[in-house]
This record gives sequence, C-alpha cells and structure tokens, in this order.
Amino acid sequence: MRIAIDQARLLLETVMHKLGHSPQESVIIADHLMDSELRGLRQGGLARAISISERIAKHATPPKPMRIEHETGVSARIDGGDNVGYLVGRYATEIALEKVKANGIAIVAAHNTWYTGMLSYYAEMAVAAGKVVMIASNATAWVAPHAATEGRFGTNPMCFGFPGEANPVIWDIGTSIIIHADAMLANRLGQPIAEGVAYDSKGHMTTDPKEALSGALVAWGGAKGSGLGLVVQLLGIMAGSTVIPQDLSRFGFLTVLVDPGLLSPGEDFSAKVSEYVDWVHSARPSDPDVPVRVPFERSMQDRERRMAEGFVEIPDLIHSSLLKLAA
Repeated sequence: MRIAIDQARLLLETVMHKLGHSPQESVIIADHLMDSELRGLRQGGLARAISISERIAKHATPPKPMRIEHETGVSARIDGGDNVGYLVGRYATEIALEKVKANGIAIVAAHNTWYTGMLSYYAEMAVAAGKVVMIASNATAWVAPHAATEGRFGTNPMCFGFPGEANPVIWDIGTSIIIHADAMLANRLGQPIAEGVAYDSKGHMTTDPKEALSGALVAWGGAKGSGLGLVVQLLGIMAGSTVIPQDLSRFGFLTVLVDPGLLSPGEDFSAKVSEYVDWVHSARPSDPDVPVRVPFERSMQDRERRMAEGFVEIPDLIHSSLLKLAA
C-alpha cells in the first residue's frame, strides 16, 4: 500500500513509544528506519520495527541508561545498557564527532547492544562534518564461514565514508549475500529467498526463509568475504561484544573518525574526493545504458526521488502489523 512519508514516520514514532522508548528516543529510531525505507532498503525500514518489538517482547528486563565506561581524549568505550543499536550507534557517533573535532582523530567502541541498523546512517553524520570514517558492527552468528554450513559470523556490516564537495562516498556492506533482515522480511511475507544464499539446519541449500533462519546464510565473496566477516567479528569483540555471539544481544560497534587535515593540513580533501569520483564516472561503461556509479549514489537518488514523491510503498501485512503495535 501507499503511505505518506509523514504518516509513516509518525506511525514508527508511535510504535517505538508504545514499546517503552521516550519521545526523543522514538524520534531517533524512527528517523533511522525511515531513512532505510526511503533509500529502498525496506528490510531495514518499517518492517524492522516489527522485529524490534519481537526482540523487546523476549526480554523482560528493561534496558539501562547508556554510560561511558572508559574515556580518554581520543577514545571512549560505551556500555549500551541493552538498548537498541539505533540509539547506541548514534550516541557513539556523537561522542566520536566531539573528540575528532578536538583532537583530529577519535575511536569509540560500544557494546551491550543489538540491531545497529545501517552503518551508512552514522557515516553520513561523520562525512557531513568533513571527516573520514570507518565503522564495523558484529552480530549474532547467522552466517556460515566459507566451506562451512553452520553460522559462526554475523552478517557483520562494515562501512567507510569520505566527504565530497557535493556528495560523499560511502561504502556500506554486509558480509553475507543477503542479510538476516532479508530472510526475516521474506518469511513475514511468505516469499522465497534466492537460490544459493542460505543453508537449512541440516546444511542443505534452501530457498525457504524459515529454514534459512534456523540454518545459516552464505558468506558474500567466498573466502574473501568470509575473511571480512571474521575481521568484523574480531573488531566487535575488541569493542566489547561476547566472543561467542549471542542471539540478538551483546553486539559490538566500533567507529573510527579522522580529520583529513590531520595528515594534509591546508589541503581540500573533499575536492580531491570529488575529483577522483568524476574520473571514475568518466570510465567507459560496459553497458552504454548503465552509467558508472560509485557507492551510495543509487541510495541517495532513491531517497531524493521518494522524498519528492512524498510517499513510500509498503506491504499491507507490514502496515497492519504496525497499526496493531501502535494501538
């Protein structure tokens, strides 16, 4: 069904408030989910609010306030208090921005959280301030290592962001072919997943999302993608996550921000980024009808188009489920 953007945002805020979040927290979470929806990543958009409600329902103990456990001029480690990662990741990014402004570099870790969402959301905050950023977040063991059929890695997103004069370059990927939210959404809608992306609990390939959710997802990029998944898992452990990933709990989030002027004072790094992007765009396309793009361009274009249209399209089942939660 078609729903106006303002109505969708208000619905998300209402659901988050009903789930126990403060009005301010509800706005923060809803903004992240709406950004995902507007960028065409619907598995992490309005449908994710249902997954958040299910996770909260499974944990009777309410979250505790986020707190800084350890801090230096350029670093901080945050106990997320079992709050959802949309809140913890934003808090960590805000602290990192304060420190990089003062010192030129910052590294901030957060743990005891879950569902950190799109890392590119936090990267946009960093590049808007003219900073270069690297972010990693580990997760529940949903992904099988290369040559295995049981989960040992999370879908483990990693993200790099670079400021540009007009638009930034942001590369944000998960280290599995499909992410856990893809399988969750397909299962809700009764749709199959693609072939070759998941195993069932017995180690056989499956297109049934329910079987995939009880089995394991396939690592992106074979052995190389599996290696990236391992790296992100270890970075999450350094941030404070458990060594053996738990079910939607105790994720680790790590962000590193750098002021380009720290290494090249007086130079316009953003201009250099844009100059390089222009050169990439000038490469001869393999298909004349498909332009050469850099990461994040499609995402920004889709968001701008939907904002201009003023609405998003969501499945009726997702809308009705959200209305029930809001009520």
